[in-house]
Amino acid sequence: MDHTTTSPKIEASAAPLRVFLVEDSLDVRNLMIETLNEIPGIVLAGFSEGEDEALQKIDVGAYDVLILDIELKQGNGMSLLRALAESGKPLNSLKIIFSNNVSNAFRRAGEQYGVRFFFDKSSELAKLRDLLSALGAGLPAR
Repeated sequence: MDHTTTSPKIEASAAPLRVFLVEDSLDVRNLMIETLNEIPGIVLAGFSEGEDEALQKIDVGAYDVLILDIELKQGNGMSLLRALAESGKPLNSLKIIFSNNVSNAFRRAGEQYGVRFFFDKSSELAKLRDLLSALGAGLPAR
């Protein structure tokens, strides 16, 4: 299964890539934080459980990669993407959906808001980790 719509290239630099995570499940969030901490060249820039909290934190923080779930305790990932797109702020981050809802309808909707990668939370954590490892090493995403 192809998980990309395009292959963005991120320039190698001395600074680590900053990842912002939007995930409401404590268990999944802790697993993702543990995974991110193990990847050279990647740092957790922040996290949130819901849409409003994410919008507030993203507005004041800097990040290079946004990883988000679609279903959240408050709001949802698609309306978060829409709000970010409508904010008028230049958002050059790589957007990744990591969710149990990776249907074609969600893929098409996500692509409208610049989502480049879609990973199934129940079976593709290793693929997401491989992508982040490549990005952390300054390699082009495939």
